Amino acid sequence: MSAFDDDSGKINSEALGDLILPFCGSRREEVVIGPGYGVDTGVIDLGNNRGMAVSSDPLSLIPSLGLRESAWLSVHLLVNDMATTGFAPMYAQFVFNLSPELSREDFRQYWKEIHHFCKEAGVAVTGGHTGQIVGQNSTISGGGTMFLTAPLDKIVISSGAEPGDRIVVTKELALASTSILAMSFPQTVRNWLGREACETAHENFYRTSVLQDALAATEVLEPNRELKAMHDVTEGGVLGAIVEMAEASGCGFRVENSRLPIGDVPRQIAGLFEIDPRFCVGAGAMVLAVKSGTEEKLVRHLESCSIPAAVVGEFTGKEQGNLLVEDDGVRDVQFDGNDPYWTAFFRAMKEGWT
Repeated sequence: MSAFDDDSGKINSEALGDLILPFCGSRREEVVIGPGYGVDTGVIDLGNNRGMAVSSDPLSLIPSLGLRESAWLSVHLLVNDMATTGFAPMYAQFVFNLSPELSREDFRQYWKEIHHFCKEAGVAVTGGHTGQIVGQNSTISGGGTMFLTAPLDKIVISSGAEPGDRIVVTKELALASTSILAMSFPQTVRNWLGREACETAHENFYRTSVLQDALAATEVLEPNRELKAMHDVTEGGVLGAIVEMAEASGCGFRVENSRLPIGDVPRQIAGLFEIDPRFCVGAGAMVLAVKSGTEEKLVRHLESCSIPAAVVGEFTGKEQGNLLVEDDGVRDVQFDGNDPYWTAFFRAMKEGWT
């Protein structure tokens, strides 16, 4: 049995609590926010009301997707975690464990694209490590860490939601997963869904940053009083992100399934690959917990910035559970860390989809 009880994907809440959280090195009083399930960033008190936020993520190198697109994911999935603080990232470290089969010229292009996207986001690369690993054939090329400093009392955290807060979701479900699947298996998608679906999926790929979503939210809502918490959507999709946010905050939730936003093309691609878009990698969407009564103001402002947004439910007391209201009734929602995107991707590869 796997240590994580899943074939792939990130560690679930139970395993995290058993394997990781009891063993986190020395306790230091300046660590305001440490590791936890559903927690996007660590926060360190630097004194004089300055805080440093830190977050790490895997790096992507997906040959079927392309070097530029892989670099975009590597940078912007890190940027997205940082954005949940309400501030833009400033510094980055990268660790590469590369396949010896990756050529020098391909790595040069990949790295130059990472440089380009970091520069575009205002992020300075401060160091890291680069090496080759015999037998490395994963689409994960290593890991990265980003940092920022900001006024400590203005840094938003993903565990700040409270019962009664409204849940707002930006953009739409499964943008990242359906885009990557369409771009990795373009001939199959084109044959079944048409050229326009492929083109829309490619356009959606570059909508997977949530930095502007977060910065726009802080323009209209006061951090930690009206804007209570933010959580970017990665593995587990929008519903997985809401589950993580609720657990981190000690809350339950009630979400209306009919309000969850999904476009026609992501819905079609999800259907083709037989995945539930509510639980699939959803970079590009941000989940925000906001004080009741401020949600419409936020949605109007986001939409004025060309960022679609929807109010999908509210956080409740933990004892009320995690509830999804569907046409045929109300059901309990849990996320075990297993994202159906991974199964779909490797199944398509095994079956020779192109």
